[in-house]
Amino acid sequence: MDKNYTYDYIHDTDVYVYQRRDMFRINTDTSLLANFMKVNEGDKVLDIGTNNGALLAAAARFHPRYMYGIEIQQEACELAILNLKGCDIPFEIINEDVKKVMMPKVDVVVCNPPYFKVKENSHVNEKESLKIARHECFLPFDDLCQKVAESLQEKGRFYFVHRADRIAELICILHKNRLFVKTIQFIYDKNKEEAIGVLIETIKDGGMHTHVLPNIYNNR
Repeated sequence: MDKNYTYDYIHDTDVYVYQRRDMFRINTDTSLLANFMKVNEGDKVLDIGTNNGALLAAAARFHPRYMYGIEIQQEACELAILNLKGCDIPFEIINEDVKKVMMPKVDVVVCNPPYFKVKENSHVNEKESLKIARHECFLPFDDLCQKVAESLQEKGRFYFVHRADRIAELICILHKNRLFVKTIQFIYDKNKEEAIGVLIETIKDGGMHTHVLPNIYNNR
């Protein structure tokens, strides 16, 4: 492994993954989502925008039946395959735009999606791989939710992390796609008064009752 790679663990897990120094890397949101999502033994799991496969590597701890990862960037797909090849769970990494892929039905979808909208005529001054990971260039949230609803079994679960200041918009789009919020948990930075992030579990065609978990205060 050359010096452009690091071998890092997901906080609060025993999972290690290889990462490229010049590509999107696991962060606090990755670890929070990895510990928030619920994967049962025998589940089929889909990670949309899997990047280096970190969330699938975390899901493998719970012995799912099969894991799928969809990622538009070829180099990230190669990293995901490297990180999952020793997990002893059958998996498939698909190098494609998720909007073009027809998936078999799964029990769980996980996603750490791009958070920022791309405004018309705006110029995002970032490396392409980082721009794809952070901005809704290829995966606006409404397109993501359509694909999640299409991919989930009835009563299947969707886990994701997002910006707290978009919560009203997120819930409207989720409900439009029959994804009803089951569990929600806000993330705070110790130096800020308002929540900066939110973890959400939805159930496809679930009920309207929602569990609000204690806030997370991020000190890292």
